Amino acid sequence: MRESYDPQKVESEAQRFWDSSHAFEVTEDENREKFYCLSMFPYPSGRLHMGHVRNYTIGDVIARYQRMLGKNVLQPMGWDAFGLPAENAAINNNVAPAKWTYENIDYMRAQLRRLGFAYDWTRELATCRPEYYRWEQWLFTRLLRKGLVYKKTAPVNWCPKDLTVLANEQVVDGCCWRCDTRVERKEIPQWFMKITAYADELLADLDRLDGWPDAVRTMQRNWIGRSEGVELTFEVPAASEPLRVFTTRPDTLMGVTYVAVAAEHPLAIEAAKSNPELAAFVDQCRQLETAEEALETMEKRGVPTGITAVHPLSGEQVPVMAANFVLMGYGTGAVMAVPAHDQRDFEFARKYGLRIKQVIRPQDDSNIDLEQSAYTEKGLLINSGQFDGLTSAQAFDAIAEFLHAHNLGQRRVNYRLRDWGVSRQRYWGAPIPVINCPACGAMPVPEHDLPVVLPEQVKFDGVGSPLKKMPEFYRTVCPQCGGPAERETDTLDTFFESSWYYARFASADNKERMLDQRADYWLSVDQYVGGIEHAILHLLYARFFHKLMRDEGLVKTDEPFTRLLTQGMVNKDGSKMSKSKGNTVDPQRLIDEYGADTVRLFTMFAAPPDQSLEWSDSGVEGAARFLKRLWVQAYEHVSRGKVEAVQSAALNEEQRSLRRKVHETIAKVSDDVGRRYTFNTSIAANMELLNAISRFGDNSNPGRALVQEALEAVVLMLAPIVPHIAHELWHALGHTDSVVDAPWPQPDADALFKETMELVVQVNGKLRGHIAVPSGSQKSDVEKAALSDANVQRFISDKTVRKIIVVPEKLVNIVAN
Repeated sequence: MRESYDPQKVESEAQRFWDSSHAFEVTEDENREKFYCLSMFPYPSGRLHMGHVRNYTIGDVIARYQRMLGKNVLQPMGWDAFGLPAENAAINNNVAPAKWTYENIDYMRAQLRRLGFAYDWTRELATCRPEYYRWEQWLFTRLLRKGLVYKKTAPVNWCPKDLTVLANEQVVDGCCWRCDTRVERKEIPQWFMKITAYADELLADLDRLDGWPDAVRTMQRNWIGRSEGVELTFEVPAASEPLRVFTTRPDTLMGVTYVAVAAEHPLAIEAAKSNPELAAFVDQCRQLETAEEALETMEKRGVPTGITAVHPLSGEQVPVMAANFVLMGYGTGAVMAVPAHDQRDFEFARKYGLRIKQVIRPQDDSNIDLEQSAYTEKGLLINSGQFDGLTSAQAFDAIAEFLHAHNLGQRRVNYRLRDWGVSRQRYWGAPIPVINCPACGAMPVPEHDLPVVLPEQVKFDGVGSPLKKMPEFYRTVCPQCGGPAERETDTLDTFFESSWYYARFASADNKERMLDQRADYWLSVDQYVGGIEHAILHLLYARFFHKLMRDEGLVKTDEPFTRLLTQGMVNKDGSKMSKSKGNTVDPQRLIDEYGADTVRLFTMFAAPPDQSLEWSDSGVEGAARFLKRLWVQAYEHVSRGKVEAVQSAALNEEQRSLRRKVHETIAKVSDDVGRRYTFNTSIAANMELLNAISRFGDNSNPGRALVQEALEAVVLMLAPIVPHIAHELWHALGHTDSVVDAPWPQPDADALFKETMELVVQVNGKLRGHIAVPSGSQKSDVEKAALSDANVQRFISDKTVRKIIVVPEKLVNIVAN
């Protein structure tokens, strides 16, 4: 064993051993319990950041620990390789997106390997490879035939100069991020997946995910947004079709004083032909962003259409307003407005001088001021004709039944969740496997013609998609009639790829099927690790995709991820690390200076995984010092020669005390790592144990045997966190096997036994003394020892003891007055 700790040499040797022995390559074994540990795969942006390092270290600690428990552990890695950043890089660097992506993958793979993560690299995948996306194209064609994929027009952000669709994040102050042209809202045909067909199941199955954080499940429940209400109609004398609206508050129906429709609604479009003000408003709305968040925060504006609708209960004529907060893509494109009892409707009505009619009053007769704000609580109905005096709950049923009886409406369950728009009018993504035929319509690409390969050698100027300029790509023949046709030039949303990659890892080498029987062995993922920012879209889409694959007979389970850990952010100087703030830390520099184990140790020690980590340069240096201390302690021990086995029965009190500390630490760390995932406290416990070993000056044969046992325990307990130094020290301590194959240490019950135990003594809840009593003492003996303690006597001698409470092995509380 070398005297000084050289992390670069130690780590390169350990990694060579793992590679040459194929240490982390796994196959299915029905005789062993499996454990599938997965961290959300990265986008190959070019370099790892500290968020990556923390995320993947958390997953690696869990995977290595589970392996030490004897489980058959799968931990794979791949690349979420399609996406907008590659197109932006192509524009900025004059390089094809594919070349940029593959070079980044090569660099980042080397960084991951340098960190020593226990990945089965034989299963590596990149979503931009045809051998990967051919299977999602295959599934897409299956779902199209089943009616779970369909095409309809929907609004997008459109740059009229670059002739391209913009993501919401590419719209800056209403303009294109690249050319600063005013963005328009444009209706174009797009492909959608019927996630709403699975809304009930997605919602109900959240109750089964007890291994997920409550916050994530709540976010998904809110996103799905199941609500019970009534769909009803308002007749429009000037139109052939009535307006349909949905409301969760039919009790407020008599308070409707106007109806709002989207600027793109047929009623508004028709009225705009003879209304210049309305026509101008419709044009302005076409330049609005499509993001729901933008609609929530923007100024609410509207214009009268000059059309009225008939209230279904009162028969009153109410004005129809075109409003920018209503979208055709959400619900029916029309909403009933009750300004007295909805704050948005209230503000809009005040702005445009529309009537405000109160129809709900508080049940406790408290005063409300409708001059200031809407009253949005439930209560008793007033000004509602035959429904006056009913509670809101009673009125819900009564009005719903009345509308149904008169063919004016019916109960309905509605969802906030909308079908998933999967079309992207961009280049760097998986081509949608559809052929558009003038005679036959949209036809799925036949299975034998898959994959539809994305051309990678393209000139990318950012003006529209290159696919639209490549007749050699889009010109084809219809698979049904044989006539001339065109391929779809839209590509799939990149969430499509990340919604099923976890399953493909189980059978990544299968060229004939999307998934095979190996998926039945590995799925569901036992532990998934990633950021809470993915709580809704990625995790919801993955759950949806899993159910689609189940219904296609590809998987047998209902959910993709059994347990979910959402790690906190990495902060520096009080805010999240980001290039724009100039507070990033380059992991590569730290690895080069301190070694991968130091970086891993610091990221696990600085905070619990689910909390934010505040970066500290001194903390990194402290982690490096601790590893040097561990190395020195092991070196000094090993240099003294071989040791005998521990003879526990022959140990003296000091030796028994250290051995008890060792096994107490094993018990604590086992709980910290295995159940609580508090790796920071497990590291702290090992630091305390190393301090105890350092203070233990017994160089006798029994003493050295005990130090051997203690150092072995420290190495084993730290092996999942700092695997390289653990690999070297395990061999230095005399073992011929590899530490990755060593079992997790188990606490010895005999070593944990204390002949005496110390208890705190309180008088009326205040600390007044400490007593030592034999382990296993009867309650009466503990009480007697507490009462006879000299310091305790000072506080009870002139009082009457009313009660004595004994908390076994912890404290005694004497109640006296």
